[in-house]
Amino acid sequence: MGLLKAWRDVAYSQEVEQKESEKFWEHYFIIEKGIYEQLLSDPETAVEGTVKELAEKYDIDVMIMVGFLDGINDSLVNPNPIEEMTEDTKVSLVFDKEKLFYNMVDAKAQWLYELPQWDELLTEERRKELYKEQKASGTIVKGPKVGRNDPCPCGSGKKYKKCCGK
Repeated sequence: MGLLKAWRDVAYSQEVEQKESEKFWEHYFIIEKGIYEQLLSDPETAVEGTVKELAEKYDIDVMIMVGFLDGINDSLVNPNPIEEMTEDTKVSLVFDKEKLFYNMVDAKAQWLYELPQWDELLTEERRKELYKEQKASGTIVKGPKVGRNDPCPCGSGKKYKKCCGK
C-alpha cells in the first residue's frame, strides 16, 4: 500500500470514534501550523528532500509528513508525485504564495491564512482580493428573471410571452 493511501485510510477512517478523530486532527493542525510558520518565514529558501528527510527536518512522523504533502500539493510550483510516494521519493515544498493563500481560504483554514507571516508575503489588499475571489468562486449567480412582457432573450425582438415563453 502506498504512503498516500495509508495516510488517507488513517486520517479519514470511518471506524474511529469522533473524539479520537478530533484529537488526531487537533494534533495534526498544530504540526501543520508550525511547518507553515517556518515555510512562510523564509519563502525564498527552496525546501526539498525525500519524504523521510523532511519528516526528520520537522521532527514529525512520516505519515504526518505525507498528510502535509497531500494538503500543500495543489499550491506547489511543481506538484509532487504524491500518488506513488515512498519514504525515499524526492519532494519539494516550493509554493506559489497566492495559490497557497487562496487554497487555505478554500480549506477554511483560518489558523493558517491569518498567520502573521502573510503580512510580509502579500499585501493586505491582495489577501482581501484573493479571499473575495475564492469565496465568490463557489457562488452561483442567476441571471435576471425574464418577465412575460420583456423582450425575448433569444434575440427575436418579440415579447417573451409570444416567442419562447409560450
